[in-house]
Amino acid sequence: MKKVVVFGGAGFLGSYLVEELAARGYETIVCDILEENPFEHDLITYQRCDIMNTIEVDSIINENIEIVYNLAGFANLEKAIHNPFETMELNVLGNINILNAIRKQNVSRFVYASSAYAMNKKGSFYGISKLTSEKMVEEFNKRYGLSYTILRYGSVYSELDFDNNYIYHLVAKAIKTGKIEHEGDGKEVREYIHAHDAAILSVDVIQSESFVNKQIVLTGAERMKRIELFKMIREILGKDLDICLNGGGYEHHYKYTPYSFEPSLSKKLIANPHIDMGQGLLRCIKAVYNNDK
Repeated sequence: MKKVVVFGGAGFLGSYLVEELAARGYETIVCDILEENPFEHDLITYQRCDIMNTIEVDSIINENIEIVYNLAGFANLEKAIHNPFETMELNVLGNINILNAIRKQNVSRFVYASSAYAMNKKGSFYGISKLTSEKMVEEFNKRYGLSYTILRYGSVYSELDFDNNYIYHLVAKAIKTGKIEHEGDGKEVREYIHAHDAAILSVDVIQSESFVNKQIVLTGAERMKRIELFKMIREILGKDLDICLNGGGYEHHYKYTPYSFEPSLSKKLIANPHIDMGQGLLRCIKAVYNNDK
């Protein structure tokens, strides 16, 4: 049975990834900063770990570990804009601590959770931190032969209430206030992917050698403008929501595509079958109502 370590495994996407790994029979060690184990599964163990603490990181990565995922660090773009030091410290130095620990052991694959913002000049300090960490992973491959897969996640959402789950909070605010407010013109295009689908693809990549030393983009199957998303929410809720588009305030986000020219080209991977956007929104709406009871 393969042993997998997931740093940041108790977070938004990490929690889905850990459940998927266990469902496929991987013995999974979750490393995060929560005090208690949030999982109940025979194949999942929890170990509190701060990725800035090299002693703690080194103690987890041993000769029995075959695969390591890193989903830890700063994941909120808006907060990262106002916290450049913390963003670079966690996302870059924290990742280097993990890479150094891996280098000392016989780990067969390192999977780094990057972002679509690593492919774009937008994203401020968050995008810079992700791109820098990607380059560090590639350099560890050149210097030490570390096998890796870089996953560039697009717009991930689900029905779980996490800080960086944009759609959940959009739906929750629409239900509570009767309106949707957006800092932009609504023409921004995204390819939303449910966290469950993203987790499936994130495990698929370690089961194939074709994804070794590659950059993979994980996004949804359909392109959707923000205004189309807002109207879909209004239609599903079945009530007259006010949609307020405030024009500016979107300079740190890409508008139509995350792609810009770069030397490290990536492949795109889409879940098939996948959770339809309408079905995903229904899950979010039900979750909001259930959480308010």
